[in-house]
Amino acid sequence: MKKTVNALVSSARALYERDSAQRAYERMIDSTVRFVDKCRLAEDARFSSRYPEFLGYLETLALDRKPDHELGFNVPDQVYFEQTRQYVEIPDFLRTPEFLRAVSHAATLPDAKAMLRRLNSRRLPEQQLIFFSYESRHLGTPDNPNSFRRLLIVVPGDTAAKVPEKWVQFGIPDPGSRSSVRNISVVTVVPAADGTTNAYFKDYFRTFSRNGAITIKGRWELGEGDDNCTQCHKSGMLPIFPEAGSVSRDEQPLVEKVNQRFLNYSRPRFDRYLDASKLGPGLGSNVLLTSSGKKVMCAECHQPNKLGSLNWPMDRVLISSFVKDGQMPLGFQLTPAERSRLYRQLIQDYFGIDEAKPGILKSWLLGANRSAAN
Repeated sequence: MKKTVNALVSSARALYERDSAQRAYERMIDSTVRFVDKCRLAEDARFSSRYPEFLGYLETLALDRKPDHELGFNVPDQVYFEQTRQYVEIPDFLRTPEFLRAVSHAATLPDAKAMLRRLNSRRLPEQQLIFFSYESRHLGTPDNPNSFRRLLIVVPGDTAAKVPEKWVQFGIPDPGSRSSVRNISVVTVVPAADGTTNAYFKDYFRTFSRNGAITIKGRWELGEGDDNCTQCHKSGMLPIFPEAGSVSRDEQPLVEKVNQRFLNYSRPRFDRYLDASKLGPGLGSNVLLTSSGKKVMCAECHQPNKLGSLNWPMDRVLISSFVKDGQMPLGFQLTPAERSRLYRQLIQDYFGIDEAKPGILKSWLLGANRSAAN
C-alpha cells in the first residue's frame, strides 16, 4: 500500500511542478483505478475500513479522467450545467449589444464603465454593482493564456429573495491588440441553510461576427472543452490581487471592497457536486517556521470551516504567485528569500514521501491522521 501511495503522491508532485508530467500522472491514476477495481478493494470490508481516505481520494481524482467530467464533478458536465443554469447565467443587462461591443476592446472600456455607472444610478444602494478593471498577476484567460486584463463586475445578491450573488469577469484585449479575447467567467455564491456557501461556475465565450454582432454561448456548449474549476477555486471565489499599477487610483478602494466581500463568504462548498473533504488536508496544515523564527500555518484560514483546504489538485502558478509575490501568508512581512524558502517548505511538507518524515498528503492517505486522533 505504501508503494502505491508513494507513486500517487510522487506523480501528483511531478505534475504540480511541470506540465510535461500530465500523461504520466494520468496513467498513474488510471492504472491505480484498474488495480482497485480488479481486486475489488472498495468491496473488501477490511481494506475499505483501513484505507477509506485512499479510496475516496482515488475516486474523486478519477472523475475528470472521464471524457464527460472535465469539470471534475461527480455528475457529467452536461448535467451540471443543466442543473445549475439558474445560478450561472449572465445577467441580461451585461448581454446587450451596446455593452458587449464596449467591453470587447481596451479603447472602449471607459464606455462600458460609463454604462455600468448609469445602471447604478437606477439601483438601490444594496444593489449597486461593484466593478473595476485590472491586470491579473498570474492567470491568462481560458481562450488566451497570454491575456491578463479583466473587467470584474460583482452583481450583489439578495438572500431573502433567493437571488444569487455573481462575480462576472470579462477578458479584455491589450491596448492596440488585434487579437480578440472571448472569455467571460461567472462564479456565483449561494448561502446554504447550514452556514456554508455553495459556489457554481461557468465559462462563456464570445463569438465575433463579421457584421459586428457579438453572441455569447457556454464554452462547453461550443464544444471547446472545459477545466476542473476547483483546481484553482478552492475557496469558491478568489480574492483579487492585481498587478501593481494596473488599477486606477479611483478604483483601488473597490478592490478592497470586493476582497472584504470574499472574506464574508464562509465555509465554501460545491453543493452536491463535489465533496472536497475526500481530497484531504491542504498545504500548510502543519506549522512551518521562517528563517527568522516566525510561525506560519496556512490552515488557520485555509481549512474546510474557513476558506477551504489548498489540497491536490491545485494550480502551481496560482500558489507560487500568492506566496512568492507577497500576498500570502496574510499579514507576514517576509523577504523574497524567506518567501522562496517558505514556498519550498510548503511543497515538500505536503508532497513528501520520506518514510521517516512523510508529508501531509501521504500521511493522510495512509490513515495516519485518523490513527493519531484515535
